[in-house]
Amino acid sequence: MCGRFRVARKKEILEAAFDAEDDWTGLDWKPRYNAAPGQLIAAVRQDADEPRRRMSPLRWGLIPAWASNASIGYKMINARAETAATRASFREPLRRRRCLIPADGFYEWKHEGKEKLPFCFTLQDEAVFGFAGLWDRWKNPQGETVESCTILTTTPNELLRDVHDRMPVILAPDAYDLWLDPGFTKVEELQPLLVPYPAAAMRRYRVSQRVNQVKNDDAECAAEIAAA
Repeated sequence: MCGRFRVARKKEILEAAFDAEDDWTGLDWKPRYNAAPGQLIAAVRQDADEPRRRMSPLRWGLIPAWASNASIGYKMINARAETAATRASFREPLRRRRCLIPADGFYEWKHEGKEKLPFCFTLQDEAVFGFAGLWDRWKNPQGETVESCTILTTTPNELLRDVHDRMPVILAPDAYDLWLDPGFTKVEELQPLLVPYPAAAMRRYRVSQRVNQVKNDDAECAAEIAAA
């Protein structure tokens, strides 16, 4: 699964990396070193009427349009790539409501004895990348619209295999156009994109257990520490 990630770049850098316009609805942008479920995160979507990408805030944890309350979102922070096309919560978003979730690192925890040791995973060159995401739109009892998202996961590559049995789907930039195209609904042709990212193009390193606490969201969360 993917339950925490980092997106510590300036908004302008993300907009350039994803060729997206700012649609941040007046919210203050700040670097995120410990983004967590239930929070607003950045997502890139393509306009359904014209080939234009926008980066806007979505709540992490997909709330299906048919949900009776928002709490279901905490169970929907990830969607398995292998079964998303058949799950009621993800089937229609996979067909028509796909997004990219910008990041520059993510965290997973490795069990060693009684401890869970956190690791940060990045690309070798520390570049920004995009998780494959799905989004949906839900109305709460007060009639307010809530837009939310989930991150697709797949089997782990060699770098992650001894840490966790899943990893987030990281899309190559040449897949962005197809993934974001809301008019492309042949989900079977999207499946080849939802594979483990090459381990040789990634690195991992230990970070402190400061990242375990959601309240901590600063550069120390992503700082490398020496392995014991």
